[in-house]
Amino acid sequence: MPIPIISHGVTEGLSAIPYAWTVIKVALVVGTVALLKYFFSGARNTSERLMHSKVVMVTGGTSGIGAAIVHDLASRGAQIILLTQHAPSDVFLVEYIEDLRESTNNELIYAEQVDLTSLHSIRTFATKWVDNAPPRRLDMIILCANTLTPTRGPQRLTPDGLDEEWQVNYLANFHLLSILSPAIKAQPFDRDVRIIFSTCSSYMGGTIDLQRTEGALPDTKSTSRSTTKKAKKGSSVQKAKNASSIYGMTKLSLMVFAQAFQKHLSSYKRPDLQPMNARVIIVDPGFSRTPGTRRWITGGTLWGLLVYLVTWPVWWLILKSSQQGAQSFLYAAMDGKFGRVDGIGGWLVKECREVDYMRKEVKDEKVAKQLWEFSEQQIQAKEKEAATKRALAKKEDEAKKKQEASNPGVGAGDSSASSSNVTKAQTPGSRRNRKANNTQN
Repeated sequence: MPIPIISHGVTEGLSAIPYAWTVIKVALVVGTVALLKYFFSGARNTSERLMHSKVVMVTGGTSGIGAAIVHDLASRGAQIILLTQHAPSDVFLVEYIEDLRESTNNELIYAEQVDLTSLHSIRTFATKWVDNAPPRRLDMIILCANTLTPTRGPQRLTPDGLDEEWQVNYLANFHLLSILSPAIKAQPFDRDVRIIFSTCSSYMGGTIDLQRTEGALPDTKSTSRSTTKKAKKGSSVQKAKNASSIYGMTKLSLMVFAQAFQKHLSSYKRPDLQPMNARVIIVDPGFSRTPGTRRWITGGTLWGLLVYLVTWPVWWLILKSSQQGAQSFLYAAMDGKFGRVDGIGGWLVKECREVDYMRKEVKDEKVAKQLWEFSEQQIQAKEKEAATKRALAKKEDEAKKKQEASNPGVGAGDSSASSSNVTKAQTPGSRRNRKANNTQN
């Protein structure tokens, strides 16, 4: 059938074939869209690694790219430990883990409650992990948790009084790894340990300004006030620029810390005199259609969501899916060259290949030292404040319990009843008063 049509078109011309030009135009459009989709989809991971018996700790593993990574690694037999802000008994989390176990045919998937907006929650979990004897096995830590304030959204603070983007994207990772450092160093020499950080190309436009993190350093209050006064005198354009660039600052700070943490691990002298077997890898997944990206594009508004839905074909074309965004993470987790004992770590991976850093501050030791010291002091100050608040709240609860114990009959309903009895006793014409009067007489 096609051969006669083609021969007829060659001899008589394309105009002799019905709808020939229409078919050609449609084919060109479809082919162009397919090529663009293939280009924006990014590279695919082709590396393979046996993941059975590997213990992988993941933050942000319940949605977006993190969920895709967890599903792939669990399908390969890895033991997954999800660090999530939800309690293990949460209905959503229980159903999610059950579905994940069923779809991956892997029962070794668990959850630990770790709220990244609470420094106390992070310390509670990490300390319990480190205090285990003998040291628990830990082959990989994948830090995917991320938050992004909508374009028109106000600045949000955590219960610790810090900017939410700063604490979740950077400080929580610093706090977690600082405490887990002994557990990482205690892993046997023949074990391939990898710590994978998640970054974004926005780090190239970020500027590290530590005063904008709502730092709680005692000696920086005056500086923060003067900085605030200067900011009020600035233009609104500059304010908008600062608000939009704090996300880039968190990613740049995270990359600086990743390099410093690799040097921290490499400088450790193992008791067996073997080189350090833990390596740091930074991954840029590219722009993907994750819930965070969608929330940022829509500005956190219903009108923005409506525009997003109308223009969804454009976002489908130029943004990766969660599975496509996870490919570079899987490459960093599986490729053999990152597991070599003589590797120094600190690689940056994008589109399943190693690339160079675009900011010199990432490897600047002076910047890393300043950031490390500031982070430690900030965590110490905030944890003291939180501990004081918990102690006061505990005293108030104890005082309330003692008061209730001393007056066991006084409750929400009993108090009203007792007050009504007192009122009755004080009524001049009551039977009790008349009886008392008669007795006195």
